Amino acid sequence: MVSSVTNLGRSGVYDWMVQRVSAYVLALYTIFLFGFMVMTDVTYDSWSALFSQTWFRIFSLMALLSLGAHAWVGLWTITTDYVKAAGPRFLIQALCGAIMFVYVVWGVQILWGN
Repeated sequence: MVSSVTNLGRSGVYDWMVQRVSAYVLALYTIFLFGFMVMTDVTYDSWSALFSQTWFRIFSLMALLSLGAHAWVGLWTITTDYVKAAGPRFLIQALCGAIMFVYVVWGVQILWGN
């Protein structure tokens, strides 16, 4: 039985799954973008046409959310392992969480804004 030892009362298995699923999404996104850049003459028009397609915006949003989740689990694990004092660990985790939140909101605004 896996006990609840990670953040917010979740199990380590949940964090492991978040890391693996988000890593696959990020790998697929990277491979697709690399293939697009190799197979296409990348200009402003081709890049704009790619990002104007709804399916690609959704794929980009999935990658953005995966990046945030992947980074959160990784940073939480590192700070929990290496910063033993509760006060500084909380401040570092809060700062990292706030920065990731801002980046995700900013990314959503870039993807779906006008």
